[in-house]
Amino acid sequence: MTQVIVFKAAAVFDGVKLHEGAGVRFGANGVETFGAGVEIFSGAEVIDLGGEIISPGFVDLQVNGGGGVMLNDDPSVETVQRIAEAHWSLGTRAFLPTLITDTREKTKAAIAAVTQAVEKCVPGVAGLHLEGPHLSVARKGAHDAAYIRPMDDEDIDFLMAAARSLPALLLTVAPENTTFEQVRQLSQAGALVSIGHSDADYATVQAYAAAGAKSVTHLFNAMSQMGNREPGVVGAALGTGALSAGLIADGIHVHPEMMRIALSAKSGPGEVFLISDAMAVAGTSETSFELDGRKILRSDGRLTLEDGTLAGADLDLLTAVRVLVDQVDIPLADALRAATKTPAELIAGERFKILGRSKDDFVRISKDLHSLGPLTET
Repeated sequence: MTQVIVFKAAAVFDGVKLHEGAGVRFGANGVETFGAGVEIFSGAEVIDLGGEIISPGFVDLQVNGGGGVMLNDDPSVETVQRIAEAHWSLGTRAFLPTLITDTREKTKAAIAAVTQAVEKCVPGVAGLHLEGPHLSVARKGAHDAAYIRPMDDEDIDFLMAAARSLPALLLTVAPENTTFEQVRQLSQAGALVSIGHSDADYATVQAYAAAGAKSVTHLFNAMSQMGNREPGVVGAALGTGALSAGLIADGIHVHPEMMRIALSAKSGPGEVFLISDAMAVAGTSETSFELDGRKILRSDGRLTLEDGTLAGADLDLLTAVRVLVDQVDIPLADALRAATKTPAELIAGERFKILGRSKDDFVRISKDLHSLGPLTET
């Protein structure tokens, strides 16, 4: 007979709201009930976490690397496993390994590697994010312009096949190098198309949303900005309800006041969600790494090319939640939702629930939001 375990905590987050002074009861089928006044069966083990918060683990849709490696370095099951382990230690329980703009061969290898990782049930792997190569050279950021190119028929064929076989396939593309019809085809095949690294105008982004695009990649960064006569990609992301938007909430990529304005202005049902845009150094103490032969430096919470161009983020989602709470004055429940429920529903397309989840799916978070650990650590 499976032992019933009740965890008591200062608060339990269910994906939408915080239940103060609550508990979670686990049985044979995972979470049986949660909230204030959770019934404790005779013989149940009771673990009191004191002032900590219980939350579903984070969902990160943009993870370029971790544990000292990048997916681009060697798209293999072993690389995906190493990245997964690093982000598991940072509280992420579902993520999309992300390939930065590279060759067609490297892209196909990444699809094969993540497909194998899913088949082998590597913990946390929820699909794949291909950020490029069909971007705008003018807004390339740290992406290598030598690999940026228009999408062609061969790309469409293998991307549609990948969208049908993977649990989730997120594609960051720019209108400059893709067509409405390509976005329509990919969306109908099940891919989640996201607009990013683009100088497109407001009308173009709206048209691509009508063709099936569902998201905007790292809001404010590597895209046309909002102006009084031309709203750009930023204005389209905030004003178009069909679009959600990822946000790098480290206080470096986007000023806290701009984050506050964006979160207040976002039209629904699309929402802003948190991403780490994490690179190889995530989960390590390393101070530099290489991306396609270019050195990336880590200093004072920044990752940059040697010319100072931002190259991903030195960020984890607990830090992003804390930045939203401490610097943007966002309620904790809303910040946690942006790191859990919102991204999960964007890729899974179903109602976020915690009933039935196992203990491994949860994290315990300190009251000051500076540390976390597995729920099973007592």
